Amino acid sequence: MPEPPHGPARRPSRRLVLSAAAAGLGTALTGTLSACSAASGGTGHGVTLRFSWWGNDDRAARTEKAVRLFEKEHPGVTVRTSNGDFGAYLQKLATQAAGGGVPDVVQLDYRQISQYAGGDAIMSLDDFVKDGTIRTSDMDQDFLRTGTYRGGQFSLPMGRGITGYAYDSAVYRKAGIATPEPSWTWQEWAKANRRIAALGLTSPDGRAYTGSNDSGGNEDVFEVWLRGRGKRLYASQTRLGFTESDLAEFWTFLGDLRDDGAIAEPRDTVQAKSTETSPIGRGLAAADFTWDAPFPGYTALLGDSIRYAPVPTHAGHSGTYFKPSMLLGIGSQSEHPKEAAQLIDFLLNDPRAGDLLGFSRSTPPNRTIAARLATSLKGAEREIYDYAQTMQKYGLDIPPTAPPRGDLAIQTAFTHTYERVLYGLASPRQAARELIDEAKRELES
Repeated sequence: MPEPPHGPARRPSRRLVLSAAAAGLGTALTGTLSACSAASGGTGHGVTLRFSWWGNDDRAARTEKAVRLFEKEHPGVTVRTSNGDFGAYLQKLATQAAGGGVPDVVQLDYRQISQYAGGDAIMSLDDFVKDGTIRTSDMDQDFLRTGTYRGGQFSLPMGRGITGYAYDSAVYRKAGIATPEPSWTWQEWAKANRRIAALGLTSPDGRAYTGSNDSGGNEDVFEVWLRGRGKRLYASQTRLGFTESDLAEFWTFLGDLRDDGAIAEPRDTVQAKSTETSPIGRGLAAADFTWDAPFPGYTALLGDSIRYAPVPTHAGHSGTYFKPSMLLGIGSQSEHPKEAAQLIDFLLNDPRAGDLLGFSRSTPPNRTIAARLATSLKGAEREIYDYAQTMQKYGLDIPPTAPPRGDLAIQTAFTHTYERVLYGLASPRQAARELIDEAKRELES
């Protein structure tokens, strides 16, 4: 059983020190970490908390306001904040974890939970949930599983995300393709891409216009494909939930579309690092798989004809599930875990904090706050909220627990291995075998 959060602080394990340091060194910096200190509402017992997160300027400004309100409500507690771009943040956190200094309250990616919980870098929140310091009654209990590790609650979702499909509705109408419904299939998706390619449209650089980006290197899309078939990405913390044949079939399916010119060329797939550099962003394709939170960026860049649709299904069975956009945890070395838990509860459950944070981290996990805020949503934000409600009524998979600690490395290997397929350096079957061998080594190490 996980150690209660009120127990003695623990040093990070040797495995976490090594793996976290490696992850930090391997992460490309995308910005400079900035820090600022929020003003305190008083001196009191002199508690100082460190709280760090990643995000853009809008998220930073909203979070700072919420933190200042928390300080006002908790005289004597000062919260020192720091935030940065995603890449810089991950490196900074990896360094802190290696040195045993994870902040009191820390924003975490879904793929980090098992690594940091298993490496004693963050503490169990079970006692705080049980005694009501952190309230979870207004949150979906299945969704809370995404922050668990070996049966213990080590983090709590700060936003609820869902995968979808951004597409140009004007091009779909021109090709005579019906608006995608929650039950549309991968076969219908493939047919739609071929119909768009058959229009003979050209991109700004004069090349043939295609139906979609190529998501063969996207582990998230493969997971939806798998779960639609009743399978999983991971069977346990040490075992994969899919076979070589499953992955080879997925990559072969996409290869056939690529050969037909129905999805993006390899050079455009490899170049895609953001919405702007993706095939749809460069006017090369009509659609792109994406998460709900980034979707408003597509409409801002490409116009109101860009709409949000469900990811295709297998015979009507959707493999989509709600996934945390990010989570909150408490560093295992925190000297003030109670106050850290109070800050987490405030950010997740206080209506005033909800008003300030809005949908800056996707849909708030507190159902009451989310429903109230949704009444004022407009445009793309309203569309993705309604989409999530529609998919919930249609029927979604129950979210899995946090993925194994080797998932970060496997995700990177997944993308790199698929690039070998794109450039003809390996067949889908050969590449699938390579990926599974590497994944097994990561999970068993």
